[in-house]
Amino acid sequence: MLFFQQESLIFFPSKLPPDHAFHFRESFQERYITAPDGIKLHGLLFPVEASKGLIFYLHGNAGSVEEWGSVASIYTNLGYDVFMLDYRGYGKSGGKISSEQQFYDDVQAAYDLMKQEYPEEKIIVLGYSIGTAAAARTAALNKPQMLILQAPYYSLTDLGKNLYPIIPSAILKYKFKTYEFVEKTAAPIVIFHGDQDEVIYYGSSLKLQKHLKPTDQLNTLKGQSHNGMTENPDYLAAIRKLLQ
Repeated sequence: MLFFQQESLIFFPSKLPPDHAFHFRESFQERYITAPDGIKLHGLLFPVEASKGLIFYLHGNAGSVEEWGSVASIYTNLGYDVFMLDYRGYGKSGGKISSEQQFYDDVQAAYDLMKQEYPEEKIIVLGYSIGTAAAARTAALNKPQMLILQAPYYSLTDLGKNLYPIIPSAILKYKFKTYEFVEKTAAPIVIFHGDQDEVIYYGSSLKLQKHLKPTDQLNTLKGQSHNGMTENPDYLAAIRKLLQ
C-alpha cells in the first residue's frame, strides 16, 4: 500500500480551476508549459522594470502558486523577475505526478522555456523543501548564475529513514538524491536551513555541506523551523546582500 500510494504521502497539491483569477499586488503573467508527454503545466511570472535577471523558483510540496506567489515580492523588490512553476497536479497544472523522472522532466521543460527569455548567466535557481532536489538537478544539468537551496534534504531516502525509521527504504520510488546533484553543479551554491526544522532535519544540510565546493555557503538560521523561512529577518538580510 505504501509503495503504490506514496505520492499521497509526499505531495500535497492544491488544485485550482482553469478560470481561477489570481490577485497579487505585483504585476504577473500566467505562463503555460507543455511537458514532454503533452501535459500542460502552469506557472506565474512576476516581472519588474529594469530586471537584473530571473529567480526560477521551485516551491514546497503543499499548496500552489496561489499561496507561494506571496513570496515573490521579496525578490522583485530586489530587482529580479520571479517565475514560479506549479508541479503536475498543482494549481492549474494538469496531470498527476507518477515518477521522479517525470517530475524532473517537467521542471526542465519549464527551465527551457525561461532560457528563451533570459540568458542563463542571469538565472538563479531557487528550491524550497521538496523543490530542492529538482533545483539542484536543474543547476547541475544547465548553467545558471547561482543555486539557492532552502531547507534541502540530503536525499529523500535519508529523510525517510529519519522520519519513519521502521519503514524499509527499498519501497521508496522517489530517491531525490540532492547530494549527487550539488556535486555536479558548477554554479555557486548557497544553502539556508533552520536549526529547529521539524520536517527536514538540519543535519541534512550538514551532510550536504560535505559535497559542496569550498566556495559554497551553508547559512544556519538560528531558531528557525521549516515553514516561514522566507520571512526570517536573518534570511532577508542574507538574501538582500547576496542578490545586491
